[in-house]
Amino acid sequence: MSREHFGVVNTPVYRASTILYPDLAAQKAKDVAYTYARRGTPSSRSFEDAVNALEGGARTVVVPSGLNAIATAMLSVCGAGDHLLVVDSCYAPTRTFCDKTLKRFGIGVTYYDPLIGAAIERLFRPNTRAVFCESPGSLTFEVQDIPAIAAVAHARGAAVLLDNTWATPIYFDALAHGADLSIQAATKYIGGHADVMIGYVTANSSHVERLVDTHGNMGLYASGDDCYLALRGVRTLPTRLKRHQSNAMALTKWLSDRSEVARILYPALESDPGHAIWKRDFSGATGLFGVVLKPVSEKAVAALVDGLDHFGIGFSWGGFESLIVPAAITRTARPFHAEGPVLRIHAGLEDPDDLIEDLAKGFERLRSVR
Repeated sequence: MSREHFGVVNTPVYRASTILYPDLAAQKAKDVAYTYARRGTPSSRSFEDAVNALEGGARTVVVPSGLNAIATAMLSVCGAGDHLLVVDSCYAPTRTFCDKTLKRFGIGVTYYDPLIGAAIERLFRPNTRAVFCESPGSLTFEVQDIPAIAAVAHARGAAVLLDNTWATPIYFDALAHGADLSIQAATKYIGGHADVMIGYVTANSSHVERLVDTHGNMGLYASGDDCYLALRGVRTLPTRLKRHQSNAMALTKWLSDRSEVARILYPALESDPGHAIWKRDFSGATGLFGVVLKPVSEKAVAALVDGLDHFGIGFSWGGFESLIVPAAITRTARPFHAEGPVLRIHAGLEDPDDLIEDLAKGFERLRSVR
């Protein structure tokens, strides 16, 4: 691409709406690379091409956020009167979109146990058009058997959609394991710097036409500035993920030995119930995990969290900074039983010894207010 931009290494930011044609014949034939900014610019195309290569897909479309990527993927395979199976451990805004918007559109949704595997077959209906997966699950980190679910879905002519934000295409090959549409909240690890909102959906060859059609008809796009920032993140993604993984492993192993902790939710640990499938299907783990505390008061949790120096209290994750928030878990198909409060922690890129020292002081504060 650099030859197209006079040798500039990174594709420059293209801010555009109107794109001029050289003559009427070209305007009529639309035989030019770019026709209108909503349909793509060099900025968006460069980002799409880069992540499409990582995904091994037939085509990628970029959208304004991760939630929009989920919505676009769902609407590209389902319409009024259709039925969609959605994993019970999905991202909370995904559930809200299903319960409100899809319901209003006449699309039925059934939530299923994330550990169901091939037994998902019993939930299929004649009008089931797709299965939506998220693995590991949001907040509770259950690992789904994607190949088993995909085999059942494809045998019934249904599509498989996967929110692969936790692993990214670096650590889990969504399409190779049976997904038809791979979804990324690129806001998180792809962007990597907590300064961009963006998402994408990658399709295999059988789902390209419907995805591109839905994306175009809904008028979706991402700005040149956002695509530039996301593409910058792609360049350092593998290097950053190694650090997130090593920091998360250091923290989870240390936390596992704490008397205040009931258990850790992180499939890379051998003690995790999902470790076997994770080891079979994934090539690495990232920095997000859960901590189930032993029974303790809200005041004690606040004492732990509020005084931390290196962990911010905030939503999203995947940036360079470490984060911690209480987990509000909603389940309808499979209850999640926690011994005490659940915390979601994102291990950033800081020195792991500093993070551990910070948490150790937090536990001292927690014990002081029991």
